Amino acid sequence: MKYTEEISNKLNELLVKNYDAEKGYLNASENVDSATLKIFFKRRATERSEFAKELRTEILQYGEIPEGSGSFKGTVHRNWMSLKSLFSSNDEEAILEEAIRGEKASLEEYDTILKNRTLPPTIDAMLFRHRNAIQSAINTEKVHEELVS
Repeated sequence: MKYTEEISNKLNELLVKNYDAEKGYLNASENVDSATLKIFFKRRATERSEFAKELRTEILQYGEIPEGSGSFKGTVHRNWMSLKSLFSSNDEEAILEEAIRGEKASLEEYDTILKNRTLPPTIDAMLFRHRNAIQSAINTEKVHEELVS
């Protein structure tokens, strides 16, 4: 496998995760009543959309084709979040818990790719920026979860 193809494959993995996260946050914003949480989830969705755009641009620069949508696993997770909110006594807390769980999975994905020290510095810097924003979102979601419980 060519070096450019290898990098593009790794970036495509993250691209799919970001598609999933964006859709998940939009879904979460539709399933909460709190205006604060709606705004928070919509901001996270916008952030993940921006991450996806940056990843697509990098993939195209390597002459490869970016993935077009999210994963089956992401769809299942969003459906689980919706179903869980229907049956939960505290919808917002359950949705926040699922959002945190999803973000932790994304963080692990970024950490795994960042451990590979063969990435070009510009991609490395972009991925670290994404990773740090995801960590910040997890920390903020945990604060929101404490306030909701």
